[in-house]
Amino acid sequence: MRQPEDARALIVVDVQRGFDDAGYWGRRNNPSCESNVAALIRVWREHERPIVYVRHDSSTVGSPLEAGTRGNDFKDVLEGEPDLIVSKTVHSAFHGSPDLDGWLAARGITGIVVCGIQTNMCCETTARVGSDLGYRLEFALDATHTFDIVERDGTVYPADEIARCTAATLAADFGRVATTADLTG
Repeated sequence: MRQPEDARALIVVDVQRGFDDAGYWGRRNNPSCESNVAALIRVWREHERPIVYVRHDSSTVGSPLEAGTRGNDFKDVLEGEPDLIVSKTVHSAFHGSPDLDGWLAARGITGIVVCGIQTNMCCETTARVGSDLGYRLEFALDATHTFDIVERDGTVYPADEIARCTAATLAADFGRVATTADLTG
């Protein structure tokens, strides 16, 4: 049975200033990520749907996302107050505090739309765990971004290729991979 679209929450993962540190993270893809995140937030607010902001509170000293530093702050694109802020120290928002699964279930939310940073790390992990918990998953691929991965031997896996692999994996078994236009139109 298809659930109403209003039963979906927007999960905005780790859209934090620390990810702007190109010296630390390297080359990123998708320069439209933040504007697409903003578009999703606008539509969710217009329709009075629930919005969750997730923040990665790194305990690693010197990390661009270290708790209590400017890099840990949300980017300006996350305007207004969300319905919930989840803080986490691991990849999945479902393993943060407060309990995201409990919060969603208490409100009758049956679907999640995941966007944010990084495509293949915290966004993908949150999407997989959410799907495994039974939420109808939609992954807003163009409202995510990631970084090149450079192996110790110098092999570079381009961020766009990594994002495509995430999309293929999620679409194969976890849920729907969508665009911002699909989700806001």
